[in-house]
Amino acid sequence: MISLISTVVVLTAAALPQTGPIPEQKPDKAQTQPADAPPIPAEKPVIPEEKPVAPSEKPPTATDEPAPDQTQAPPAPPLTIASESSEEHETCLKDLTAMGATFKEIPRIDDGNGCGIDKPIALSSPLPGIAFKPEGKMRCEAALALAQWMKESVIPSAAALENGKIVTINQASTYICRLRNNASTGKISEHARGNAIDVASFTFENGKTIGIEPRREDPTLTGAFQRATSASACLYFTTVLDPESDAAHETHFHLDVIERNGGFRYCH
Repeated sequence: MISLISTVVVLTAAALPQTGPIPEQKPDKAQTQPADAPPIPAEKPVIPEEKPVAPSEKPPTATDEPAPDQTQAPPAPPLTIASESSEEHETCLKDLTAMGATFKEIPRIDDGNGCGIDKPIALSSPLPGIAFKPEGKMRCEAALALAQWMKESVIPSAAALENGKIVTINQASTYICRLRNNASTGKISEHARGNAIDVASFTFENGKTIGIEPRREDPTLTGAFQRATSASACLYFTTVLDPESDAAHETHFHLDVIERNGGFRYCH
């Protein structure tokens, strides 16, 4: 049996070659061309045709500038002085007289650029026994609001201070032709229309003067008096700016009677 297996192994080993057949290398394309055949030219790459750009589709370059604007806004109309109803003005004068105010009617003011008052008055006292210093030019409506505020709010509030009666309202500004907050650009001030009064301080019967200054955290009666008068002013004026509003009003109350849509009031 062993002899038979050895014989099969020997025969199998003799039948298998040591290496497999090596495939023949394919000839190059150039080698397969006949010697007398003309050469085949190399293929040229395909270059896409450039589409011409229309003048309107030309992309902008760094030197391109936009065409100048051919349309210009029309010039703003010049500011003018608002006319006042004679009937309403006469009614205001009667009400102011009934309050005991001292004033005089003065000629129409027109300082140009919208500055002026159609029917101005010069106020020297809003109520009997209370001077308005210095005398101020304004519209009757502003003077009437001041008189009502003093009578119905400021005087009752001042009674708690025990300084006696208020004898003087010291004003910092009434009519003056300027822009808001004395700026060089911007909107015209309500002072330039006779609608505004700046109250700087109150002087009392005992000689004490209470100046308007930041008093939000002032726990004294003086602080309470100023905060009460500031808050109540919004019942009579359509704009109230106190020392807490901004730096431009740290030393006075700004009070004005500008008319706004819907009866809107701005009080700070």
